[in-house]
Amino acid sequence: MGFWKNKNVTVTGGSGFLGSYVVKKLEERGCRNIFVPRSKDYDLVYYQACEKVYEDSRPDIVIHLAAKVGGIGANRENPGKFFYENLMMGVQMMDLGRRAGIEKFVAIGTICAYPKFTPVPFKEEDLWNGYPEETNAPYGLAKKMLLVQSQAYRQQYGFNAIYLLPVNLYGPGDNFDPKSSHVIPALIKKCLDAIANKSKEITVWGSGKPTREFLYMEDAAEGILLASEKYNKPDPVNLGAGFEISIKDLVSLIAKLTDFKGRVLWDHSMPDGQPKRMLDTSRAEKEFGFKASVGFEEGLRKTVDWYRGVKGP
Repeated sequence: MGFWKNKNVTVTGGSGFLGSYVVKKLEERGCRNIFVPRSKDYDLVYYQACEKVYEDSRPDIVIHLAAKVGGIGANRENPGKFFYENLMMGVQMMDLGRRAGIEKFVAIGTICAYPKFTPVPFKEEDLWNGYPEETNAPYGLAKKMLLVQSQAYRQQYGFNAIYLLPVNLYGPGDNFDPKSSHVIPALIKKCLDAIANKSKEITVWGSGKPTREFLYMEDAAEGILLASEKYNKPDPVNLGAGFEISIKDLVSLIAKLTDFKGRVLWDHSMPDGQPKRMLDTSRAEKEFGFKASVGFEEGLRKTVDWYRGVKGP
């Protein structure tokens, strides 16, 4: 608990989905000096805005969560935007942190950085063994450059930057906008909308065959803070729950939890995305004692209940 007591901590993206959980856990750990730059005041795509963040917050530690993200559809429609904005935000924030002499920079990568046909479970040493899945490669590669930068800066400048690779995240407060949401909120919304509209079927992209792994947001925030406190090495670290579920089984589970009893139609004209996703999470447990604690069905139920409460009857 004493680690954070007198630290100035800047959390980019701290008002977002993951960021709000990280900020809450920082407060629970006794951190009293937390700076959250809002995008309306600090557009981190621009160098001057990044400079202003450092001037206004004088951080000891930066946790860089800010990102331009979305599901397969959003990635297909915005490959250039997702590449440029994620690259510029990360590269500039890390470089200015190095110049400011901060104690530590915590960079958050993405499972999309892994090669398309990575053997399951994904091990960190497999990260460079191929090209990412095409629909999200620009986003994945932009975030992957933060690993290159962190290792290069550690080598040349002795700068303490670490790089974490979280799997797909979910939980209460997730993005349910159908234009940019990921698979879990998209499916929850589809099922509950179908019930509300008395529709007897929903349509889901792809074949249902790909597998995915999901990490509850509260677990992800805990993993990030444990790494911030205890991990100081150049090697990337996976953050996950260590299981995989097919999209077909995921749809069945969400249908059960939402009480949707209609048919599922599979739109085979739409992409599946990466064929399989599941992380080897042994390094995180070994290096800083992180292990996911929230069961998948429990986390899904909490997410469904939260969205029902927000959506209303």
